[in-house]
Amino acid sequence: MKKILLLSDTHSYIDDAILKHVKQADEVWHAGDIGDLEVTDQIKNLKPLRAVYGNIDDAKARTEFPLHNRFMCEDVDVWITHIGGYPPKYNSNVRDALVANPPKLFITGHSHILKVMPDKKLNLIHMNPGAAGKHGFHNVRTMLRFKIDGAAIKDLEVIEFETR
Repeated sequence: MKKILLLSDTHSYIDDAILKHVKQADEVWHAGDIGDLEVTDQIKNLKPLRAVYGNIDDAKARTEFPLHNRFMCEDVDVWITHIGGYPPKYNSNVRDALVANPPKLFITGHSHILKVMPDKKLNLIHMNPGAAGKHGFHNVRTMLRFKIDGAAIKDLEVIEFETR
């Protein structure tokens, strides 16, 4: 079993409240728009990190992290990308690949809107953790925490921080 902390859209912001949750996870996943790599460096100093770059990320971030990160966690096929849309309105850049070979868990960022929803047609779960940073239109900073146990995704929790 793995305890996962999922965040996105930090836009160069990290604080002790985020790091407290990082310390409680087995792995941290970042769905892009990292901003300053100091954010991911602080996370990597504490826990294993899987991340993708987002549309605001510079060449240095794009060298360190991929646009798409697809991997197995326990028995769950995971695909993380920054701009991917959500069921059934997937971004045209990922739609064909998603339909041809859907993962069990499809994770995106970008919108700053927290969403967790099933796609019954593709038999997957979509997650967007919202935005953990302070830049953007969102009022509440959010992240997601969950466990992967074999093929099961369970114990999903929303983490909310103070109003920006």
